[in-house]
Amino acid sequence: MTDLAPLPLSVLDVAPVTEGATPADALQATRDLARHVDRLGFTRYWMAEHHSMPGIASSSPAVVLAALGAATERIRIGSGGVMLPNHPPLVVAEQFGTLEALYPGRVDLGIGRAPGTDGVTARALRRTAGPLSADEFPEQLGELLAFFEGEFPAGHPYQRVTAVPGSGASPPLWLLGSSGYSAQVAGMLGRPFAFAHHFSADSTLPALELYRSSFRPSKVLDRPYAMIAVQVVCAADDATAAWLAAPAALSFIRLRSGQPGRLPTPEEAAAHPWTEGEREWAAERQASQAVGGPETVRARLAELLAATRADELMVTTMIGDPAETRASMTRVRELFGDAPLPPGLDAAAQSSR
Repeated sequence: MTDLAPLPLSVLDVAPVTEGATPADALQATRDLARHVDRLGFTRYWMAEHHSMPGIASSSPAVVLAALGAATERIRIGSGGVMLPNHPPLVVAEQFGTLEALYPGRVDLGIGRAPGTDGVTARALRRTAGPLSADEFPEQLGELLAFFEGEFPAGHPYQRVTAVPGSGASPPLWLLGSSGYSAQVAGMLGRPFAFAHHFSADSTLPALELYRSSFRPSKVLDRPYAMIAVQVVCAADDATAAWLAAPAALSFIRLRSGQPGRLPTPEEAAAHPWTEGEREWAAERQASQAVGGPETVRARLAELLAATRADELMVTTMIGDPAETRASMTRVRELFGDAPLPPGLDAAAQSSR
């Protein structure tokens, strides 16, 4: 089999907390994985934002990214993403301005519109019962960009507020989404777009088409640039991959039933009394992923990349064993050949200004 055509490879991590482990263990595994993929030549390492989930330790992406920047040498670090409804734009500008000051030219800011949690937790985060509506999101995004630019319009109530660090920092800003809304916003603003194929596979192609059709060239980009995040478990063979992937499926089933917990072990997943409905759901979910031995994963990724025409691939892997996660990332890297990976979207061509 031939190698896949080289394209930028990146990682999306949630710092999964496995049964028998602690959040400290999960965050150490995240640091080790970031170092590992940095050496492999991956382009970005993004942390997702989730709250009130015992099995995920990535509630504070900016804090984790500060540690990852110190632990790595060249890989870009970023958020996948910061959920803007949960944070005042000024705070986001200050946090990512600080990261950019610490690690200049290595920071990405991915922005999402969803809360990344349940409604009660969202209210605890925002200190208000009112949701951030679709109509308010562009205003919040505009404020964030203005804090980076230091250019609020005359008469704006925040005209004299300065983000320090932040003003003038301009880390590349991405729009993230799992539906068409953010795709259209990213297109209209001429921004790069990252789509969550790993949990919204049915919407991937329509969202990417909407992004490309609504794209307007800007001083940030002159053409669309789309990245897709895909759940990948690349093991020695298909059976081992299925064994390693089963805990993530069980974890999502429990989450959907209102019983979130730590990531089960493979043994726990194997012993679970799966109902027929649960098996059907897990099989349907896995059909949109790339789970298997190297040849199975190669074929699945080739199919996905051909269908989506993605400019960059972001790999997310929910495995409880950190060594298996690192091994999976190594195999994925090997599928794309020995040549250096393309660097991806040129950061110098982007800015928040």
